[in-house]
Amino acid sequence: PSGRSLSISFEFFPPATPNGAMRLWRSVERLAPLAPSFVSVTYGAGGTTRDRTRNAIKAILERARLQVAGHLTCVGATREETLEEADGYRKLGARRVVALRGDPPKGADRFEPHPDGFRNAAELVTGLRAAGHDRISVAAYPERHPDSADLAEDLDNLKRKLDAGADSALTQFFFDNDLFLRFRDAAAKAGITAPIHPGILPIENFGKMRRFAAGCGATIPDWLVTAYGNADEQGMTETLSRAICAEQCDGLLAEGVEHIHFYTLNNPDLPYDVCRAIGVEPQPLGAAAAGGA
Repeated sequence: PSGRSLSISFEFFPPATPNGAMRLWRSVERLAPLAPSFVSVTYGAGGTTRDRTRNAIKAILERARLQVAGHLTCVGATREETLEEADGYRKLGARRVVALRGDPPKGADRFEPHPDGFRNAAELVTGLRAAGHDRISVAAYPERHPDSADLAEDLDNLKRKLDAGADSALTQFFFDNDLFLRFRDAAAKAGITAPIHPGILPIENFGKMRRFAAGCGATIPDWLVTAYGNADEQGMTETLSRAICAEQCDGLLAEGVEHIHFYTLNNPDLPYDVCRAIGVEPQPLGAAAAGGA
């Protein structure tokens, strides 16, 4: 349906191989005509993909002329190194930063701050603001973050990050819209006024999604498990994924959501089809490049 004010964004990860680079490029080319307001590029644990992240940002800026947000984490780097990285993004032309605490490096059970590093995302946001960055997104968790005692602690943490100077939040993926809506209500009650954008994961591969969900504490409803079991037997998983994701997005739009952030995993076809299903029209490329925040 036209006339509603819906904006979208996409997350990509930096490729590790030439094959991966081709896949990223195909993803960007496929999704750029949908005129996302920005696309983001992730950053590996402990900065393991630092150069790859920068190279991916550079390629997207040069070749697709989209607004790009570079991810930054607090893992395995000093404050100075982290702010240098952010400055590098800015010099390339990436105007937004996604500031995250980050996951522990492989093999570590829990996050340990670098002795000279930022201890959490709120500190990172404070450092970025002091360095002149003013377009900062942070993470939000509609379900309890695995490291939090409860949802109240998550909300306090989100409020700290926004009070430190972030201007919006992107949520972890979820499959039950009520979780997001309750979280949004609780955030408003806690005095949070910054926009909280739902993060949506179109299910390309059900097994892989279950592993992601286990890692980040996202619940998978029983009906979803049953539906994919049946669809698998009938060779209908792709059709099911499209339908479920489009329906989830429609439900969010009906509740007043105005921006949806898609986790693409560098698989563009499903996000593309879902965006078309919820009324996002492809634009001529020149217009897409001018498209947005």
